[in-house]
Amino acid sequence: MNVEQQYIDLFTQYEDVVCRHAPDCMNALRTRAFTDFERVGFPSLKHEDYRYTDVAQSFAPNYGLNINRLKMPVNPDDVFRCAVPDMRTHLFFVVNDSCYKDVLTDASLPDGVYAGGMKHFAERYPNVASRYYGKIAKTSADAVTALNTMLAQDGFVLYVPRKTKINRAIQLVNIFRSMVDIMANRRILVIMEPYSEAKLLVCDHSLDDVKCLSSQVVEIFVEEGACFDYYDLEESTVSTTRYMSLYVKQEVQSNVLVNGITLNNGLTRNNYHIYLNGDAAETTLCGMAIQDKEQQVDTYTYITHAVPHCKSTELFKNVLNDRSTGIFNGRILVKENAEKTEAFQTNRNMCMTREARMYSKPQLEIYADDVKCSHGMTTGQLDENALFYMQSRGLSRDEAKTLLSVAFTADIINNVRLSALKDRLHYLVEKRFRGELVQCAGCRTCNNITKTSRIK
Repeated sequence: MNVEQQYIDLFTQYEDVVCRHAPDCMNALRTRAFTDFERVGFPSLKHEDYRYTDVAQSFAPNYGLNINRLKMPVNPDDVFRCAVPDMRTHLFFVVNDSCYKDVLTDASLPDGVYAGGMKHFAERYPNVASRYYGKIAKTSADAVTALNTMLAQDGFVLYVPRKTKINRAIQLVNIFRSMVDIMANRRILVIMEPYSEAKLLVCDHSLDDVKCLSSQVVEIFVEEGACFDYYDLEESTVSTTRYMSLYVKQEVQSNVLVNGITLNNGLTRNNYHIYLNGDAAETTLCGMAIQDKEQQVDTYTYITHAVPHCKSTELFKNVLNDRSTGIFNGRILVKENAEKTEAFQTNRNMCMTREARMYSKPQLEIYADDVKCSHGMTTGQLDENALFYMQSRGLSRDEAKTLLSVAFTADIINNVRLSALKDRLHYLVEKRFRGELVQCAGCRTCNNITKTSRIK
């Protein structure tokens, strides 16, 4: 039996149960997603964009799924403490793939802003939910997005009305909590109406020493003149596998920053799809991964310039130690008539051992004439001359390597537009290079949690 068949059989058998616990906007797309998943199937290693990541192997194990939406016997407020002090964020939790607390919104948020579960949002704004959910996360070409759309039953929604500014960042903490191997299908929907402003920090953590698999689909709509920052901090375990697909659609004069940072993981595949559909839209896409052991981070980016006068700046960095593997596959498409486009793509990598592997493929596809575009890639080792100079000034070789590695990643962190988060990330990155970063530093383990029910 192929890997896809177990999910086809699962959905066929439990479709009614899946739909019973989900809102109409999610249920409306399941049949099409199921058909697309059957037709497309997981990509093989022969697929040009998945040459180094075996998707089918990741989804082959018999993971537990909480289809009946059993409430997890865990209080995130008790087990989680923010690793970023003085952030004063609006804090929300997702346990596995269920939004914690059945609340409509945080009372301290500005009037009209919604931050919370998909089900309540769909009840409160049914037309808005139907108009946006699943509209840019296309299932026709991506099997993992199709599988997520087929099985997801809940999601986190951030809705910011016209001309509304949220001064404090929204923080969403994704927590894996289980005593058996588990799979979570997570959704995030962000709707930024014209001239609104907000920042969202998403943190991924794993609490238990079991195999965890997450498929996560993020849809971000940024309307005219809106400004939005999305920060993604992954600090999980070596037994965690994550497939994340982020889709952004920008309109006239909108501004978006997407910054993804992986400090600890097992296997991660991040897909970034950004559509610049309005004149003078600007996007900054950046990220970094610090890897050791046999960890793997696979980054795929696709930025589409569809109209004139837009700008995109892309920078990704990887630091690889031991037998870790990094992949960067980036593409920028400048469509015909998208004149005055400015698009810059850079990938920089550092291999600390001979066993570490980095595969990079930056690409430009341009069909307009009057543009400024560039792309480039470098992969190397630490500068021996710089190491020698620092050792001659009294530093040990290990300390010199740590300081140079921290400096290498500094420009990614400096793109963070939250001062408290920026300072904390500098600290966490240095501890990561020193081997002192505790897995899930913000979480207190609860060993008395009841064993998760396994439904398959």
